[in-house]
Amino acid sequence: MDFVAELWRFMRARKKFWLLPMIVVFAIVGALLVTTQSSALAPFIYALF
Repeated sequence: MDFVAELWRFMRARKKFWLLPMIVVFAIVGALLVTTQSSALAPFIYALF
């Protein structure tokens, strides 16, 4: 959690709010890849990329 707080302070201090949507999308895609890694949906998810 400390990393998230530090990242938020960095974005607020440097006015880098455009990083937030990128971080959210990367986190969602990463979670999707990890959760579907061993399921039957894996070939379909990997076909998207």
